[in-house]
Amino acid sequence: MARFLFDSEARRSPYQFFEEARVLGRIVPTPLMHVTVDHAIVSGALRDSQSFGVAFGDSDGMPRMLRWAFRAPNPEIASVVDPPSLLAVDPPTHTRYRRLVSKPFTPRALQHVAEKVEERAAELLDGLAGRRRVDIVREYAELLPVAVIAEILGVPAQMHAQFLAWGHDAAPVLDLGLTHREYTAVNRSLKAMNNWFDQHFENLRRTPGDDILSQLVNADPEDRLTDLELRATAMLLLGAGFETTVNLLGNGVAVLAADEKSRARLAADPELWPQAVEELLRYESPVQLTGRVTLHDTELDGVPISKGTALLCLLGGANRDPAVFANPEVYDLDRTNSRDHVAFSAGIHYCLGANLAKMEGQSGLRLLFERFPDLQVVPGSGQLRELQSLRGYRTLEVDLQS
Repeated sequence: MARFLFDSEARRSPYQFFEEARVLGRIVPTPLMHVTVDHAIVSGALRDSQSFGVAFGDSDGMPRMLRWAFRAPNPEIASVVDPPSLLAVDPPTHTRYRRLVSKPFTPRALQHVAEKVEERAAELLDGLAGRRRVDIVREYAELLPVAVIAEILGVPAQMHAQFLAWGHDAAPVLDLGLTHREYTAVNRSLKAMNNWFDQHFENLRRTPGDDILSQLVNADPEDRLTDLELRATAMLLLGAGFETTVNLLGNGVAVLAADEKSRARLAADPELWPQAVEELLRYESPVQLTGRVTLHDTELDGVPISKGTALLCLLGGANRDPAVFANPEVYDLDRTNSRDHVAFSAGIHYCLGANLAKMEGQSGLRLLFERFPDLQVVPGSGQLRELQSLRGYRTLEVDLQS
C-alpha cells in the first residue's frame, strides 16, 4: 500500500500494483488499514451502510493514530472530506443532507444544465478551429466543466479562472500522506473558497438566481442548511462536478484518440456514446479510491472483518476485476456489463452528480470528435496528475488535424 500512496510511478501506472494486490488476497491487511481490489468486496462494502461507515474520526474501534489523522483540522472550514460533507457523514445525518441537497436537482434544472454543456462546448470548439496543436486539457477539458459547475453554483464568469486555480490546489485533499507544502496549499485554497462562498451566499439571499445553489440557500426554514453545511455542499458539488469530469474528458480523449476502431464506430453510430462513457468510467476511473470503516464485527462475501477496520477500496482495481469483467485491460464498446463499474461509488454515497458527469462526458467527447475526427495525441505529451485518489491528465497536447 505504501508504494501506491507514495511512489509516483505506481500512481502514474497503478494497474500492475492492483494486480499484485489481487494476488495477495481479496482483502490485504496492512498495519493501518486493509486494502481491497475485489469488485464483490468493494461493491458490498459501499452498499452496506449498516456495517460500513465513512465517519472515520468517530470510530472508537480504529487505531488512535488513524482516528486522529481523519479528524478535521478546523471544523469551521468546510471541505469535501470532513463533516458535514455528504462524503463524511453516516445516517441519519447523511439521510437528511441527501434529501435536502437532492431536491433542486429536478429534471428541468438538469435539462437547463445540459443545454449549457452543448452551448459552451460549441463555443470552446469554435475557439480551437483553425489551430493545429493545443493542450486539450487546459483549453477544453477544464473549461467545459467549470462553466457547467458555475451554472449550478451561480458563480459569475469573471470567477471561473479563480475557481480553476482553487480546484487544482485543493484536489489533493482526498489523498493520504500529504507533504507539508501540499497540506499548506490545500488549506489556503479551502479557506479562500470558504470565505468566498460566505459572501456568495449573502448575495444569493439578496438577489437569488435560478441556479441550484440559490434554491438551497433560500430553501424553506425547515429545509434550510446552515452556512457551514451550505459551504460543505457547495465544495462537494464543485469537487464532484469539476475535478472528476475534467479527468473523464481528458482520459476519454487519450483512450479514443488511440482507438481508431472505436472512434469509427462512434462516428457511424452516435447512439453508442452512452456505452462509450460507461466503459471509459470502468477502464480509466476518474476516482481511484474511497474508504470505509466497519461499524461492528461483520462478514463481507464470506470474509470476516472486525469492528473498527479501515478498508481502502481501490475503485480502479475493482473496475478491472477479471472475475467480473472479461479481458478487463481492454477498452471494449461491446462489453455488456460496463455499467457494473463502481467509478461513482455505490449505495447511499453514490455520486449525486453521476448523471451530470456522464452527460458532460457524452456531449463533450462527442462534439470534440465530430469537430475534429482526425485528432491525435502528440506522442509523449501527456502528463498525468500525481494524485492517489484522482486519475487524469494535467496536460495533454493533441494535433487537431492529423
